[in-house]
Amino acid sequence: MKKLTLLAIFIPISYLFSQEKDSITDVREVVIQSEAGRRQAVNFHNISPSKNIKNVGQEPSFLLSESVPSVTAYSDTGGNNGYSYYRIRGIDQTRINVAIDGAPMNEPEDQGSYFSNYPDIFNSFDKVQIQKGVGLSKNGTASYGGSIQLFSPALMERNLEFGANYGSYNSLRLYGKYTSGIKNNKAIHIRLSEIYSDGYKYNSTNHGQSAFISGGIFKDKSIWKFNALIGNQRNQLAWLGVTQEQIDKDPRTNGNRDEKDRFFQTFLQVFNQTKLSHSSSLQSSIHYTYLNGNYDFNWNNFIGLPENGEIYNYAFASNFLGFYTNFQNKFKNGKIVLGVNGNIYHRNHIGSEMSLGELYRNTGYKNDVSAFGQAEFKAGKFIFSADFQYRFADFRYKGDLSMEKLDWNFFNPKFGVNYLINNTSNVYFSLGRVGREPTRNDIFAGNDNLMLDENNQLILGTITPEYVNDYELGYCLNKEKLKLEFNVFYMDFKNEIILNGNFGPNGLALTNKVDNSYRMGAELSLNYQINEHWNVKNNSSFVFAKIREENISFSPILTPKFIVNQEVSYKIKNITVNLNSRFQDSSHMDFSNTTKLPSYVIFNSGILYDWKQWQIGFFVNNLTNKRYYNYGYTEADGTGKYFIQMPRNYMVSVKFKIF
Repeated sequence: MKKLTLLAIFIPISYLFSQEKDSITDVREVVIQSEAGRRQAVNFHNISPSKNIKNVGQEPSFLLSESVPSVTAYSDTGGNNGYSYYRIRGIDQTRINVAIDGAPMNEPEDQGSYFSNYPDIFNSFDKVQIQKGVGLSKNGTASYGGSIQLFSPALMERNLEFGANYGSYNSLRLYGKYTSGIKNNKAIHIRLSEIYSDGYKYNSTNHGQSAFISGGIFKDKSIWKFNALIGNQRNQLAWLGVTQEQIDKDPRTNGNRDEKDRFFQTFLQVFNQTKLSHSSSLQSSIHYTYLNGNYDFNWNNFIGLPENGEIYNYAFASNFLGFYTNFQNKFKNGKIVLGVNGNIYHRNHIGSEMSLGELYRNTGYKNDVSAFGQAEFKAGKFIFSADFQYRFADFRYKGDLSMEKLDWNFFNPKFGVNYLINNTSNVYFSLGRVGREPTRNDIFAGNDNLMLDENNQLILGTITPEYVNDYELGYCLNKEKLKLEFNVFYMDFKNEIILNGNFGPNGLALTNKVDNSYRMGAELSLNYQINEHWNVKNNSSFVFAKIREENISFSPILTPKFIVNQEVSYKIKNITVNLNSRFQDSSHMDFSNTTKLPSYVIFNSGILYDWKQWQIGFFVNNLTNKRYYNYGYTEADGTGKYFIQMPRNYMVSVKFKIF
């Protein structure tokens, strides 16, 4: 009934804008200042998720890991829905800046952005850019390991589309989306989605809904856009791993005991781009994010004791308000960009137990402000660039105990040189330094409420920042049939705050601060159109990482040396067939480097048939029925805990375009 109600609302709204597109002579594409292009000495990859035939509603982490070198992903449930996580070069997502049209999505306290709170989010984005390393200056949290920039629909083309997917373990997606095209200088995009899955593991269902609305007003010298992203989801939790013995007995074993969560999140943004003169423009935006949710926690099950009926619950409610303004001026041989942004944020935390009621409540306050200047100058075939950012952030806490306010100041310089060999190729080199403050979880050593030790001293973890010096050297070739990107990198860290593979008393991952560490490697991305029928894609990476501490050297966790994604597709008339494989090397699960996550190779395949306004697809994942793990950790006694992923599984998709 809920699905029918959503469609009943959706269809009348879509036809309000279904008339023919008017001609507008001065409509320009919105280019966000944090978006990198060929002129920038930045390691970046552009993908088009809404146009990807393999996008059937799975979590974005998996699309990123298939499309971009050095990206790993896993899910709690073993399936493609529910909580999923990604890493870039082994660096976790709390150190990766995520933004929509330049507005930050990362929650300031934990600095993470979780796509699962917005089910089917990538179904609305025609363009996503992934920048590796420090990249260009961004609004919000630091681009420490990289950034993911999401760009709202351009709204130019009319489209009315409905789709349905159904697959193994009752995985279901229903969606409808409509884009009006521009009429009378106005346009709108609406998408509604419903996602459900039983999950591969027992008691790991995921059920969510999301909506995305993007509207625009296009004038001769200005563009106004409004974005609203709304997500609602309910999960049975599966974030605890299980031993190899349990997997051998029953691969679908869930380490959690029917714990659940409930989260609702809304992102709102108003954006303006104004052309001030022939050579200058101004971009401004205000944004607001609201989050409300909670999750259950079975403490006795977590520590391996018999259950006694105690179920804890951690609840959150946050408000995040911010703005940014960027000014750009172009001149004959270059341009300058000046920007400023600020954010204010607070999150209420409530801890309770089912029978005892509320145990505590506290509030964290996090504010930050930054300003940056970018300069670019072209001399012959060389383009020289410099980027300087100043950022200030503070954190205040209000609860049963008091602590002093924490302040951090960062100066983040970046330099680059880009040599344009010809119209189709270029080579670049960049170096940059970025500092980043610890998360609330780092500061509180994994506790949700500030506590005292046996000496009545505050239990605090890491309060000092971490830094990285990033060196990138790359070559790009962009021809009609061949697209090639190759780069090498070296990231030198100081006081890196790194996950250690353990969990705190509320189930959140713990970190260690290490003195010195580095990551170096090479990345390749290739797309070759052999002829009208055959296409070959490859993205591969090699990452070598080490931590140096107290005269010893060891490898960070969950950082495989080699990753290879290979895809071959064949198209004839209305039929497209593809076969892709992924090799992921082994990686360490603990700081002692005694337990490893084994390497694996999996094969996936799909066939797509286009007929008039219909598109029908059939996909088979893990063709060889491989038992494989892409995440794990170790207990204090050295016991390995693993996250198995789905065996052979299937998905059928149907898409119908009315126009």
